Amino acid sequence: MTAADSFVQAVQVLPLRLRGEALSLLEGDRARTEELRLRAGWPMTALIAGAERPLGGPPVEGEELDQLVEIASRASRHAVLDQIRRGYLTIEGGHRIGLCGTAVMREGEIHALRALSSADLRIARQVEGACAPVLDGLCPGGRLADTLILAPPGLGKTTLLRDLIRAVSEGEGCLPLRVALADERGEVAAMYGGRPQLAVGRRTDVVEGCPKAQGLMLLLRGMGPQVLAVDEITAPEDVRALTAAAGCGVTLLATAHGEGRADLERRPLYRSLLEEGLFRFLVGIRRDRGRYCYNVEELR
Repeated sequence: MTAADSFVQAVQVLPLRLRGEALSLLEGDRARTEELRLRAGWPMTALIAGAERPLGGPPVEGEELDQLVEIASRASRHAVLDQIRRGYLTIEGGHRIGLCGTAVMREGEIHALRALSSADLRIARQVEGACAPVLDGLCPGGRLADTLILAPPGLGKTTLLRDLIRAVSEGEGCLPLRVALADERGEVAAMYGGRPQLAVGRRTDVVEGCPKAQGLMLLLRGMGPQVLAVDEITAPEDVRALTAAAGCGVTLLATAHGEGRADLERRPLYRSLLEEGLFRFLVGIRRDRGRYCYNVEELR
């Protein structure tokens, strides 16, 4: 499926008026659109090559946000309530709808969202071969080594992680290994109906929808992985789970938000990753003239 085809697939969940606006984009812009933003009271915008621009239509109405959820859930909002309370919906094709509104709280936890105020339709695109520039360097002796991908938001950490998982699982350019993926927010494999919507390889097992630390332990105990992968280390319990897994001889593959090694050393949570020696390689990402550039640094 081409990038433009992925765009067309994703916008089918939009209410009819907004769908027409989205499809008014030229094919080249469709292929480059990363997100469509819907904010009540403002025209819909498109994030194209990192820049957000209005599409020129009338303001989005609150009723249209409700219609979006009805279409995306196939008129079964209760069936996707667990996702909605986490602030997003994953739809067929791996596309993802982020949601904002008034939180309904029960016992200190978000139970639901009402009076929706905005939505973010993120276009999922498989970039097979994204890991090619770094794969050889991360696989000394032909086998993947413990690797941490570090970059600020929006620079393709998840895209690179996904493609590394796929390549290792398929044995593409390296030894094929069993991979277990803790995909808390469903952004890597984008499970829909029990199947990954994005290619993560034939030897990959996925658990999603639970906190990363719990998912990592579930996979470690139940699936006998050779590689344990997780997107976005954000909490001390994530680090503890990775440390426990490293002690079991599993190769670690993870991402984190940051600007570089100096950022890791400055922030207590990430500094512990260095002190524990969990990762052998650090992959940094930057964008130069619209292209992603990678830097691989050996940590130990």
